[in-house]
Amino acid sequence: MFGQIYAGKRVLVTGHTGFKGSWLTTWLLKLGATVAGLSDCIPTEPSMFDKTGLAGNIEHHLGDVRDLATVRQLIEDFEPHFVFHLAAQAIVSTSYSDPLGTISTNVMGTANVLEALRQVNPDCVAVMITSDKCYENVEWVWGYKETDHLGGRDIYSGSKGAAEVVIHSYVESFFRSENCKVRVATGRAGNVIGGGDWARDRIVVDCMRGWSEGRPVEIRSPSATRPWQHVLEPLSGYLTLGAALAHDPRLHGESFNFGPRAEQNRTVLDLLGDLSKAWHFKSLDDAYRVTANIPFHEAGLLKLNCDKALFHLKWEANLQYSELVDFVSDWYYKYYRESADMYALTQTQIGAYEERARQRGLVWTR
Repeated sequence: MFGQIYAGKRVLVTGHTGFKGSWLTTWLLKLGATVAGLSDCIPTEPSMFDKTGLAGNIEHHLGDVRDLATVRQLIEDFEPHFVFHLAAQAIVSTSYSDPLGTISTNVMGTANVLEALRQVNPDCVAVMITSDKCYENVEWVWGYKETDHLGGRDIYSGSKGAAEVVIHSYVESFFRSENCKVRVATGRAGNVIGGGDWARDRIVVDCMRGWSEGRPVEIRSPSATRPWQHVLEPLSGYLTLGAALAHDPRLHGESFNFGPRAEQNRTVLDLLGDLSKAWHFKSLDDAYRVTANIPFHEAGLLKLNCDKALFHLKWEANLQYSELVDFVSDWYYKYYRESADMYALTQTQIGAYEERARQRGLVWTR
């Protein structure tokens, strides 16, 4: 997998206690990496990080990416070969209630990671994760390309666009000098779902909580269309990008989109109807109800053009829509109904994902 480049390497993951960070950390352990993580807290209760027992398998550090001294000290001590920066305030609704906290975490937190890398100058690859929300969304039907305008109507989107500007300016100002050993690229993805997410104001999470308690869930925008993707899809992209950047300096400073197959655009209503089948509802009325209460702006459509990742990285999405539904449903159902070993289940799902990719001949499986 990924040319075995992560085996025996030291990998720093910021935001490792979050949903995507926990999945990435679990996968890196499976790949044979030594992982250190930096997060300011365990973000939810329950959390995938706790339920998979990751703290006992890695160097687990609690600290704020907005504290430059903390970030620098960790990089100095750990000497990472790879850095995956995922630490962020990732909830759109929270950006309305805490705009300054969102901006400081997503913009200054990113700047601190870059500044620490500049000061320490380790020989490493840094993959900076932002979001598909970094683009100025004009609600068109075409996928956004890496050269499209950055921006955002809401604070969260604006913070991600600003983070991209900061990353670009650091690369051009500092990381292209001859004595700089740090190589940087950014990854953009969105509409990520999967087992182990318990963040607030996310529709799949709300459904799994409600269905586990036998109650229907209120949904705000049933007709909203999203290019849904399992969390392992963008993570395979980030890992592919890290491996490629380690070998090809021409990728230094580049940005890449990672999204699902084009046919995976589905409405919220379609997705929830398919996910609810695993819970054996007699009627869909028992699964969800539509409400007109929309407390903040929500995009009707936002999808990415991933041609650049295909051309330069030979990366493409793996799962079909039905497989995505099965992966998500199975993880939550076994957690709530069967009290399964969630670390073992997560590793099993990663293995199944890898095997499907291998059968389909995806380049990163080599």
